[in-house]
Amino acid sequence: MDLSSSIANKGAVVGILENSTEGKDLKMARGHERHHSHHGLSIYGKELIRRCGAHCEMCDAQGVKLHIFEVPPIPTEADLGHCIMICQTCLDQIEHPKKTDPHHWRCLTRSMWSTVPAVKVTALAMLQRISRKEDWATELLEQSYLEPEESEWMEELEL
Repeated sequence: MDLSSSIANKGAVVGILENSTEGKDLKMARGHERHHSHHGLSIYGKELIRRCGAHCEMCDAQGVKLHIFEVPPIPTEADLGHCIMICQTCLDQIEHPKKTDPHHWRCLTRSMWSTVPAVKVTALAMLQRISRKEDWATELLEQSYLEPEESEWMEELEL
């Protein structure tokens, strides 16, 4: 598998993981440390793949490249709890609000109930964005439940 990196406007894309039949190894791209203060996140690659089952944690896409996305606000130390695995489609739409396709995000009916706080708050943040134009997103937001620490995170989160 290849790992390449870039910095997202609001969160940090830490790497790309590609499904492989030869195993799931995570290799660092050249210059990664130069571009990211959280180069320590590479140690979480295998844990993230196990957690997500090689599926996008937002839309459940499988058999696609997955990106490690660090959910803002980004802590000073690398933190597995702030990382989610997402596909290119989800990443593009998170990073570029004008490209948001509401129909793609109907998948949030599942991810908004995730037991992984970073997935849950990201799903709810996307629902908030979509709810400005889509009634179904507003209805889902009304059904949501957040633990106190998740509520605090949502107040700080800007996607």
